Amino acid sequence: MTEADLMDVAREGIWTMIKVAGPVLLAGLAIGVAISILQAVTQLQEMTLTFVPKVLVVFTSLIILLPYMLHTLGDFWRSVMDRMISGG
Repeated sequence: MTEADLMDVAREGIWTMIKVAGPVLLAGLAIGVAISILQAVTQLQEMTLTFVPKVLVVFTSLIILLPYMLHTLGDFWRSVMDRMISGG
């Protein structure tokens, strides 16, 4: 494997990480912003009001998106293994 191949694998790995983690993080961000707006409007500053819905949304999105995440990681793994086999 050359340095260019290693850079390609690293770039593909970072992109895979963004594709896998991004939807879950965006779901947590969206619910966090919505709850923050609700708290600002109602002036209700309760710590559990932000924590519990975020946890529920993140776990729900993990369950829903798990097949997509596994497929994406499997594709990346196959790509890395193909490169290793062809390179050595």
